Amino acid sequence: MKQSLFAFIKSLREFLANKLNQYNTTLPYVITVIIALIIVVGGINIFVELTETLKTETLATYDTAITDYVISYRTPTLTRYFKFMTHVGDIYGYLIVLTAFLLVSLLVFKRWKYVLQASLVLALATISNMMLKRFIDRARPGIEHLVSVETLSYPSGHAMSAMAFYGFLIFLVTKFTMHKVMKYVLIIALITIILSIGISRIYLGVHFPSDIAGGFIAGIIWVVFCVLVFDLIQLFRRDPQT
Repeated sequence: MKQSLFAFIKSLREFLANKLNQYNTTLPYVITVIIALIIVVGGINIFVELTETLKTETLATYDTAITDYVISYRTPTLTRYFKFMTHVGDIYGYLIVLTAFLLVSLLVFKRWKYVLQASLVLALATISNMMLKRFIDRARPGIEHLVSVETLSYPSGHAMSAMAFYGFLIFLVTKFTMHKVMKYVLIIALITIILSIGISRIYLGVHFPSDIAGGFIAGIIWVVFCVLVFDLIQLFRRDPQT
Protein backbone atom coordinates (compact mmCIF):
# COMPACT_ATOMS: atom_id res chain seq x y z
CA MET A 1 0.00 0.00 0.00
CA LYS A 2 2.90 2.36 0.72
CA GLN A 3 4.09 2.15 -2.88
CA SER A 4 0.63 2.98 -4.19
CA LEU A 5 0.31 5.87 -1.74
CA PHE A 6 3.71 7.22 -2.70
CA ALA A 7 2.86 7.03 -6.41
CA PHE A 8 -0.46 8.82 -5.80
CA ILE A 9 1.17 11.57 -3.75
CA LYS A 10 3.90 12.02 -6.36
CA SER A 11 1.37 12.44 -9.18
CA LEU A 12 -0.74 14.76 -7.00
CA ARG A 13 2.33 16.84 -6.19
CA GLU A 14 3.19 17.21 -9.87
CA PHE A 15 -0.39 18.18 -10.71
CA LEU A 16 -0.58 20.79 -7.95
CA ALA A 17 2.84 22.20 -8.81
CA ASN A 18 1.68 22.80 -12.37
CA LYS A 19 -1.65 24.35 -11.32
CA LEU A 20 -0.64 26.49 -8.34
CA ASN A 21 1.75 29.42 -8.34
CA GLN A 22 2.49 29.11 -4.61
CA TYR A 23 2.85 25.41 -3.89
CA ASN A 24 2.85 23.94 -0.36
CA THR A 25 4.70 20.60 -0.19
CA THR A 26 2.37 19.31 2.54
CA LEU A 27 -0.75 19.94 0.47
CA PRO A 28 -0.74 16.51 -1.27
CA TYR A 29 -0.75 14.82 2.15
CA VAL A 30 -3.60 17.00 3.40
CA ILE A 31 -5.63 16.17 0.29
CA THR A 32 -4.89 12.46 0.69
CA VAL A 33 -6.05 12.53 4.34
CA ILE A 34 -9.25 14.29 3.27
CA ILE A 35 -9.81 11.62 0.63
CA ALA A 36 -9.24 8.91 3.28
CA LEU A 37 -11.80 10.58 5.55
CA ILE A 38 -14.29 10.75 2.69
CA ILE A 39 -13.74 7.04 2.07
CA VAL A 40 -14.37 6.04 5.68
CA VAL A 41 -17.35 8.38 6.08
CA GLY A 42 -18.77 7.10 2.79
CA GLY A 43 -18.23 3.53 3.95
CA ILE A 44 -20.04 4.22 7.21
CA ASN A 45 -22.90 5.88 5.33
CA ILE A 46 -23.24 2.82 3.11
CA PHE A 47 -23.14 0.67 6.26
CA VAL A 48 -25.94 2.72 7.82
CA GLU A 49 -28.00 2.49 4.62
CA LEU A 50 -27.60 -1.27 4.69
CA THR A 51 -29.06 -1.36 8.19
CA GLU A 52 -32.42 -0.58 6.65
CA THR A 53 -32.54 -4.26 5.70
CA LEU A 54 -32.78 -5.04 9.42
CA LYS A 55 -36.48 -4.33 9.18
CA THR A 56 -37.16 -6.84 6.40
CA GLU A 57 -38.77 -10.21 6.94
CA THR A 58 -36.14 -11.89 4.75
CA LEU A 59 -33.29 -10.89 7.05
CA ALA A 60 -35.34 -11.86 10.11
CA THR A 61 -35.83 -15.31 8.59
CA TYR A 62 -32.09 -15.73 7.97
CA ASP A 63 -31.25 -14.45 11.46
CA THR A 64 -33.63 -16.94 13.05
CA ALA A 65 -32.45 -19.87 10.93
CA ILE A 66 -28.75 -19.22 11.57
CA THR A 67 -29.29 -18.61 15.28
CA ASP A 68 -31.31 -21.81 15.67
CA TYR A 69 -28.57 -23.74 13.86
CA VAL A 70 -25.78 -22.33 16.02
CA ILE A 71 -27.49 -22.79 19.38
CA SER A 72 -28.50 -26.33 18.43
CA TYR A 73 -24.84 -27.25 19.05
CA ARG A 74 -24.85 -26.02 22.65
CA THR A 75 -22.91 -28.34 24.93
CA PRO A 76 -21.16 -27.70 28.26
CA THR A 77 -17.75 -27.81 26.55
CA LEU A 78 -18.69 -25.43 23.74
CA THR A 79 -20.41 -23.12 26.22
CA ARG A 80 -17.22 -22.87 28.26
CA TYR A 81 -15.19 -22.21 25.11
CA PHE A 82 -17.47 -19.51 23.73
CA LYS A 83 -17.80 -17.84 27.13
CA PHE A 84 -14.02 -17.69 27.27
CA MET A 85 -13.82 -16.26 23.74
CA THR A 86 -16.47 -13.64 24.48
CA HIS A 87 -14.37 -12.57 27.50
CA VAL A 88 -11.36 -12.31 25.19
CA GLY A 89 -13.42 -9.73 23.31
CA ASP A 90 -14.14 -7.73 26.50
CA ILE A 91 -12.11 -4.81 27.83
CA TYR A 92 -10.08 -6.97 30.22
CA GLY A 93 -9.23 -9.37 27.42
CA TYR A 94 -7.91 -6.53 25.29
CA LEU A 95 -5.90 -5.15 28.21
CA ILE A 96 -4.18 -8.53 28.63
CA VAL A 97 -3.51 -8.85 24.89
CA LEU A 98 -2.24 -5.26 24.67
CA THR A 99 0.09 -5.84 27.62
CA ALA A 100 1.51 -8.96 26.00
CA PHE A 101 1.79 -7.14 22.67
CA LEU A 102 3.62 -4.26 24.39
CA LEU A 103 6.19 -6.66 25.86
CA VAL A 104 6.73 -8.33 22.47
CA SER A 105 7.05 -4.96 20.74
CA LEU A 106 9.62 -3.67 23.24
CA LEU A 107 11.64 -6.86 23.62
CA VAL A 108 11.52 -8.21 20.05
CA PHE A 109 10.82 -5.32 17.69
CA LYS A 110 12.29 -2.60 19.95
CA ARG A 111 9.42 -0.31 19.05
CA TRP A 112 6.24 0.64 20.89
CA LYS A 113 4.47 2.48 18.07
CA TYR A 114 2.66 -0.68 16.95
CA VAL A 115 0.95 -0.93 20.36
CA LEU A 116 -0.08 2.72 20.12
CA GLN A 117 -1.48 2.17 16.62
CA ALA A 118 -3.41 -0.97 17.64
CA SER A 119 -4.79 0.84 20.70
CA LEU A 120 -5.94 3.73 18.52
CA VAL A 121 -7.71 1.38 16.09
CA LEU A 122 -9.45 -0.35 19.00
CA ALA A 123 -10.49 2.99 20.53
CA LEU A 124 -11.92 4.27 17.26
CA ALA A 125 -13.89 1.06 16.75
CA THR A 126 -15.23 1.13 20.32
CA ILE A 127 -16.31 4.76 20.26
CA SER A 128 -17.93 4.54 16.82
CA ASN A 129 -19.71 1.33 17.86
CA MET A 130 -21.37 3.08 20.80
CA MET A 131 -22.52 5.86 18.47
CA LEU A 132 -23.88 3.41 15.91
CA LYS A 133 -25.76 1.42 18.56
CA ARG A 134 -27.53 4.56 19.77
CA PHE A 135 -28.33 5.65 16.23
CA ILE A 136 -29.74 2.31 15.07
CA ASP A 137 -31.34 1.34 18.41
CA ARG A 138 -31.90 -2.37 17.82
CA ALA A 139 -32.99 -4.56 20.73
CA ARG A 140 -31.23 -7.79 21.68
CA PRO A 141 -32.62 -11.20 20.61
CA GLY A 142 -35.51 -12.38 22.73
CA ILE A 143 -33.99 -15.79 23.44
CA GLU A 144 -32.11 -17.09 26.48
CA HIS A 145 -28.90 -15.15 27.16
CA LEU A 146 -26.05 -17.22 28.57
CA VAL A 147 -24.16 -14.06 29.56
CA SER A 148 -25.39 -10.72 30.83
CA VAL A 149 -25.60 -7.73 28.45
CA GLU A 150 -26.59 -4.12 29.00
CA THR A 151 -26.18 -2.30 25.68
CA LEU A 152 -28.10 -2.38 22.41
CA SER A 153 -27.63 -4.99 19.72
CA TYR A 154 -26.55 -3.61 16.32
CA PRO A 155 -23.75 -3.66 15.36
CA SER A 156 -22.04 -6.12 17.68
CA GLY A 157 -19.35 -4.33 19.67
CA HIS A 158 -17.47 -7.57 20.21
CA ALA A 159 -17.44 -8.37 16.47
CA MET A 160 -16.54 -4.81 15.46
CA SER A 161 -13.72 -4.46 17.98
CA ALA A 162 -12.38 -7.93 17.24
CA MET A 163 -12.27 -7.29 13.51
CA ALA A 164 -10.68 -3.86 13.98
CA PHE A 165 -8.10 -4.86 16.60
CA TYR A 166 -7.15 -8.38 15.54
CA GLY A 167 -7.59 -7.46 11.88
CA PHE A 168 -5.02 -4.72 12.36
CA LEU A 169 -2.73 -7.21 14.08
CA ILE A 170 -3.03 -9.43 11.00
CA PHE A 171 -1.89 -6.48 8.89
CA LEU A 172 1.09 -5.97 11.21
CA VAL A 173 2.01 -9.67 11.07
CA THR A 174 2.16 -9.47 7.26
CA LYS A 175 4.68 -6.64 7.64
CA PHE A 176 6.92 -8.29 10.24
CA THR A 177 10.00 -10.21 9.19
CA MET A 178 9.64 -13.76 10.52
CA HIS A 179 9.58 -17.37 9.40
CA LYS A 180 6.76 -18.03 6.93
CA VAL A 181 5.36 -20.90 8.98
CA MET A 182 5.20 -18.72 12.10
CA LYS A 183 3.58 -15.93 10.10
CA TYR A 184 0.88 -18.25 8.74
CA VAL A 185 0.26 -19.76 12.19
CA LEU A 186 -0.22 -16.30 13.72
CA ILE A 187 -2.55 -15.19 10.93
CA ILE A 188 -4.67 -18.34 11.22
CA ALA A 189 -4.78 -17.94 15.02
CA LEU A 190 -5.91 -14.31 14.74
CA ILE A 191 -8.59 -15.19 12.17
CA THR A 192 -9.80 -17.96 14.48
CA ILE A 193 -10.04 -15.48 17.37
CA ILE A 194 -12.06 -13.03 15.26
CA LEU A 195 -14.49 -15.69 14.07
CA SER A 196 -14.77 -17.32 17.51
CA ILE A 197 -15.61 -14.00 19.18
CA GLY A 198 -18.25 -13.31 16.54
CA ILE A 199 -19.83 -16.76 16.72
CA SER A 200 -19.74 -16.70 20.52
CA ARG A 201 -22.19 -13.80 20.56
CA ILE A 202 -24.71 -15.78 18.50
CA TYR A 203 -24.09 -18.99 20.47
CA LEU A 204 -24.62 -17.20 23.78
CA GLY A 205 -27.90 -15.74 22.51
CA VAL A 206 -26.97 -12.06 22.85
CA HIS A 207 -26.71 -11.09 19.17
CA PHE A 208 -28.39 -11.72 15.83
CA PRO A 209 -26.11 -13.00 13.04
CA SER A 210 -26.71 -9.72 11.19
CA ASP A 211 -25.30 -7.88 14.23
CA ILE A 212 -22.08 -9.84 13.80
CA ALA A 213 -21.95 -9.23 10.05
CA GLY A 214 -22.49 -5.50 10.59
CA GLY A 215 -19.78 -5.41 13.23
CA PHE A 216 -17.30 -7.19 10.99
CA ILE A 217 -18.00 -4.80 8.10
CA ALA A 218 -17.59 -1.72 10.29
CA GLY A 219 -14.40 -3.14 11.79
CA ILE A 220 -12.89 -3.69 8.35
CA ILE A 221 -13.66 -0.07 7.44
CA TRP A 222 -11.60 1.13 10.39
CA VAL A 223 -8.70 -1.21 9.59
CA VAL A 224 -8.49 0.05 6.00
CA PHE A 225 -8.75 3.68 7.07
CA CYS A 226 -6.13 3.42 9.84
CA VAL A 227 -3.66 1.48 7.69
CA LEU A 228 -3.99 4.17 5.03
CA VAL A 229 -3.42 7.01 7.50
CA PHE A 230 -0.53 5.32 9.32
CA ASP A 231 1.27 4.61 6.03
CA LEU A 232 0.62 8.17 4.94
CA ILE A 233 2.17 9.57 8.13
CA GLN A 234 5.23 7.38 7.67
CA LEU A 235 5.66 8.54 4.08
CA PHE A 236 5.25 12.16 5.15
CA ARG A 237 8.03 11.85 7.73
CA ARG A 238 10.40 10.27 5.20
CA ASP A 239 9.60 12.68 2.37
CA PRO A 240 12.61 15.01 1.84
CA GLN A 241 10.36 17.62 0.24
CA THR A 242 8.32 18.25 3.40
